[in-house]
Amino acid sequence: MIKIALIGQPNVGKSSLFNRLARKRVAIVSDVSGTTRDVRRREIDIFGREAMMLDTGGISKSKNEIMEDGSEFKIFTNVKRKAIETAKEADIVLYMVDGKNIPDDEDKALFYELQNLGKKLALVVNKIDNDKELERLWDFFEFGINEEDMFGISVSHNRGTKKLFEWLYEQLPPSKAEIEEEAKKNLTPQELELLVDPIEEIEDEEPEDPNHIKVAIIGKPNVGKSSILNALIGEERSVVSPIAGTTIDPVDETYQVGDKKITFIDTAGLRRRGKIQGIEKFALMRTEDMLAQANIALIVLDASEPLSDQDEKISGLVDQFGLGTIIVLNKWDENLETFEKLSEEIRGRFKFLYYATIVAVSAKTGRNIEKLEGKLLSIFENYHRRIPTSELNNTIEMAVRRHSLPSPNGNRLRIYFATQFDANPPTIAIIMNKPRILHFSYKRYLINFIRDNHNFEGVPVRVVARGRGERSAEQEQFEATYQAFNLPTDFVLSKFEEEDGDFEYHN
Repeated sequence: MIKIALIGQPNVGKSSLFNRLARKRVAIVSDVSGTTRDVRRREIDIFGREAMMLDTGGISKSKNEIMEDGSEFKIFTNVKRKAIETAKEADIVLYMVDGKNIPDDEDKALFYELQNLGKKLALVVNKIDNDKELERLWDFFEFGINEEDMFGISVSHNRGTKKLFEWLYEQLPPSKAEIEEEAKKNLTPQELELLVDPIEEIEDEEPEDPNHIKVAIIGKPNVGKSSILNALIGEERSVVSPIAGTTIDPVDETYQVGDKKITFIDTAGLRRRGKIQGIEKFALMRTEDMLAQANIALIVLDASEPLSDQDEKISGLVDQFGLGTIIVLNKWDENLETFEKLSEEIRGRFKFLYYATIVAVSAKTGRNIEKLEGKLLSIFENYHRRIPTSELNNTIEMAVRRHSLPSPNGNRLRIYFATQFDANPPTIAIIMNKPRILHFSYKRYLINFIRDNHNFEGVPVRVVARGRGERSAEQEQFEATYQAFNLPTDFVLSKFEEEDGDFEYHN
């Protein structure tokens, strides 16, 4: 697929153009200079022709960060280097400048550097909001570019973008549909008739890919989320720095491990809500959206610092979405005693994540990164695990025999049947006579017993109690299972014969 790199200084409108091409709000748009710092990738469609859009961070030599110790960290030098690397990777480069400012030496120097790469290069002059401002384009001929490769546009006013899109269209190879249409022009009517498919195709909703692992990386700023991402995929994908909040936009990266496809979502560092400015508040909202799309979360903690209330609150987000969970202790000093102490503290403070796996790593040295990847694969399998109905009911029967059902206020409880009606995460329905008075402590006991007898490491297991007269979605699915085997409804009901015991499933 042809790759198009979008490059330029901060706040010239790259993210706005990127969003226009992607037809959705992917990059964060703000008047804050330097909002975009990572390379985002998005497949786009230009009049039916496909391409991969690469949006880079804003390049500026004049803005460095002063650290607490007084040293200067050249983050934007890092961003420039990555932008040049992205341009080398791309087939087409769009260099974007602010048309409201006169051309500066930094822009011209970088543009000449890009010209030497031998790529198809266009100069995009943004913020040309009306016809009068078109006169400013004359100043930009100093870049030494042909008129047909320079475009005066206004993304915010949607001016001039059509001409740019048409230019991009001409640079892209024809789509499969275009090639087929062109080929048909040379066919006889008889040959065309043979191409007609008599079978009407029905487009169903694409099912979730059972081999696609979607991982959300979550944690407060500067705990090493980007470094862990880079260590896992084996390349520098996000700009890594000791400055909190360096990664603002989500950066998705997909790679293959055996038959599994793993997509990482490198989320922005989450700041305390009281200190979130507008730009990072939007990033926080989208982090929650990404958790809703993920099936596994990596909660990254800094092993060199004590746990904080912020760590606990961020971890609570993961629990809300019921994801497979790995708590990653980054910057681990390889001291076993330290690991055991931290693990004990995490279990004490994050009781709601009792099912989570804890892995200590060092993204800097690569220690235990392979172990972390292995846990991702195994926990994904557990997240999709389904227990056969007969096996599940045997487990429930053993649990009830070991610890009888309670009788609150003299009310005798009976479990008739259990079925796992969902995965992602595993969810089990307990069909019983009086579900509303089943105490949460016994439900927790059943969950722990199920976990002890089946491999659900790293994933939550949910148990819901239902009465046999309730027409819940899960019970309808249970009955549908039997109907799929052509079994009558009275057979289903016969499964719920009341007897003297607490558990009355008949196999």
